[in-house]
Amino acid sequence: MHQLAFPLLVGLIVIALAFDYLNGLHDAANSIATVVATRLLTPVQAVAFAAVFNFAAYFLTVAFPSLQAVATTIGKGLIDKDLVTPGVVFGALIGASFWNIVTWLKGIPSSSSHALVGGLIGSGVAHAGLSGVQWAGLNKTLIAIVLSPTIGMMLAMLVMLISSWALHCSTAREAETRFRMLHLISSAAYSLSHGLNDAQKTMGIITVLLYSTGRLTGAFEVPHWVAISCYVAISLGTLTGGWKIIETMGGRITKLSQHQGFSASLAGSIVLFGASALGVPVSTTHTITGAIIGAGTARRASAVRWGVARGVVVAWIITIPASAAVGALFYGVTTLF
Repeated sequence: MHQLAFPLLVGLIVIALAFDYLNGLHDAANSIATVVATRLLTPVQAVAFAAVFNFAAYFLTVAFPSLQAVATTIGKGLIDKDLVTPGVVFGALIGASFWNIVTWLKGIPSSSSHALVGGLIGSGVAHAGLSGVQWAGLNKTLIAIVLSPTIGMMLAMLVMLISSWALHCSTAREAETRFRMLHLISSAAYSLSHGLNDAQKTMGIITVLLYSTGRLTGAFEVPHWVAISCYVAISLGTLTGGWKIIETMGGRITKLSQHQGFSASLAGSIVLFGASALGVPVSTTHTITGAIIGAGTARRASAVRWGVARGVVVAWIITIPASAAVGALFYGVTTLF
């Protein structure tokens, strides 16, 4: 247990909630890219729509507590929770926030989730060495980097195939009307699953901070006030919207129809709900990007702008090492005081 003055504890919690807000701002594109690209909703309508369903995920975790497994993975599944200190938490949050701000300014849809994982690993290793790493949790997260976009892409292609067959007797106008409604529903499901998986990462960070300072004891459990604060923060961030990233996700990778938008959103939501149930902190950015590419490829491979997609993948590869380096650096700064 590490003693920490109450004002400093509050300050760290505020920094964590600021990261959660930035997560929503940065990842708003994930939730609304398809509905904006297809002009199903205006950008302002879309961010409000996504923010509502981001927050609604809180009630889902109240009804099904087992869906809070991602918070547990972040809180004690990556770095031994008994080795976590306020300095480790500070380094992790600054490392993740730094990378989020850089990629936000550049309009690159990188992963806020993996930025936080990288920041936590870098800061934790700087504090306790490699012995503090929980390799099972880290390996599960690293495997998901590859699997989540791949499964999202394959599912989107499958949904395109099945839905095309199901509506092959409909007229073009009838199909368009149905896909507009289905797209809106699938987008709501994606925003719900996005809030469910992403808000829990900050919940895990704040909870392990409270345990490390002796404010919580016993079994690792997220307090309700922490959960609701994190869902409010990420929803407000989504409401603000990261417009540069929305442009990349919604139009530069591929041009989407209502049919493709529905397929991408549905595929992405299936992956995220599954990951949340398994306690895997996947990247919502990676997942929806893979699904959008899958929906575009189902039409024809040339419909995807592979040069843009390649640039996005490069950002994915360097996210964890870059945020880990900054996390370790800022942990080192805390040791000077």
